[in-house]
Amino acid sequence: MPREHRGPNEKLGTMLALAGMSNAGLARRVNDLGAQRGLTLRYDKTSVARWVAKGMVPQGAAPHLIAAAIGSKLGRPVPLHEIGLADADPTPEVGLAFPRDVGEAVKSATDLWRLDLAGRRDFLTGSFAVTAYATPASRWLITPADGSVAREPTGPGAVRVGHSDVTKLREAADDARRWDSKYGGGDWRSGMVPECLRVEAAPLLLGSYSDDVGRALFGATAELTRLAGWMAFDTGQQEAAQRYYIQALRLARAAADLPLGGYVLASMSLQAIYRGFADEGVDLAQAAVERNRGLATARTLSFFHMVEARAHAKAGDAAACAAALSAAESWLERSRDGDQDPAWLGFYSYDRLAADAAECYRDLRVPRQVRRFTETALARPTEDFVRSHGLRLVVSAVAELESGNLDAACAAGARAVEVAGRISSARTTEYVRDLLHRLERYGNEPCVVELRERARPLLAAPA
Repeated sequence: MPREHRGPNEKLGTMLALAGMSNAGLARRVNDLGAQRGLTLRYDKTSVARWVAKGMVPQGAAPHLIAAAIGSKLGRPVPLHEIGLADADPTPEVGLAFPRDVGEAVKSATDLWRLDLAGRRDFLTGSFAVTAYATPASRWLITPADGSVAREPTGPGAVRVGHSDVTKLREAADDARRWDSKYGGGDWRSGMVPECLRVEAAPLLLGSYSDDVGRALFGATAELTRLAGWMAFDTGQQEAAQRYYIQALRLARAAADLPLGGYVLASMSLQAIYRGFADEGVDLAQAAVERNRGLATARTLSFFHMVEARAHAKAGDAAACAAALSAAESWLERSRDGDQDPAWLGFYSYDRLAADAAECYRDLRVPRQVRRFTETALARPTEDFVRSHGLRLVVSAVAELESGNLDAACAAGARAVEVAGRISSARTTEYVRDLLHRLERYGNEPCVVELRERARPLLAAPA
């Protein structure tokens, strides 16, 4: 049963007015957000009236869903205290902080890792808010590296961390990257990354280590945390991805690893773009570029410029996109086999640049360029990059469709559906769904009907 407040919840009423939401509108949005998380809620305008006028506090996930619904209208995170529900479980705030102190940073990260994000539908109930990246990005830009991170023993049972411990974490990150590319972020093996962070990494960060070992340890845990975020992003868990990314950036700062911090910012940028925040995506990608000039390898800078191009394309700025793509290609041409490229960049080569260039021109609606770059992107063998191949096939299908080649579009779409059915990637499924939406205007054309039937099991599968 809902709990009583002492009188009306004036804060909630004020925030509803500020967001321009009616009682019925809030109830509907809360029910929808609950359904997205597997919850069956039946709130209506009378329920909301009770929350406001009588100060009733709904139980379970509802307070956080209310905050998320209002936050999505305002375009920023809304903490529970701002809507008069501060006495609800504060757990959903975990992972959003970017502490200045290294010790607090360790606590912030390990608190997040200890939560089973995939298994708790009542935890991450806030909508993705790109504004949550503002403070982490600005603090990283101002101070991208901490002072000494050495940690002294805190008791007789403290773990003494050495480079061999760090090596194990890096090997786990290498394995996870391969799983993700081949099987998608939702593959059962992907769950081993959060488990590794909880069981293996957390005790090490809470152990004792020299500054040198500590830097390496923070770098390895930052890599794994970014991977956890990327896998959450690929499976549609945007709230979880955002929290992992914020903590990964904080850990990269403790590692004094600017290229890795830039990689996290690039990941944040791609998520912002995917969620429709192109301008913020540009800012995040440019932050990665600017802080790494003269520091990162040529291949790394090429990747950052490529992400910047994606953001410009989504914003509809063709000239800025072309300039960023040109910079990406120029830096990639300067790279050499002997460069000390980071291990996490092993996926990036000219075919990946071509694939993203194709997506840029898809967003800019230049199908001739999409087809040109997609041909290069699809030339790479697919056994280790199955998800990427599926995404490229969908982009190719869209280009064929916009060029008036319906049969070719459906053929590429059918191949994409076959690939998507072999992996666990909500993002790939969403690409297929978008293609089918574009094909709706062709009604019952035989090839469209056939493709729709092929895709039906994929689209009906649970997320």
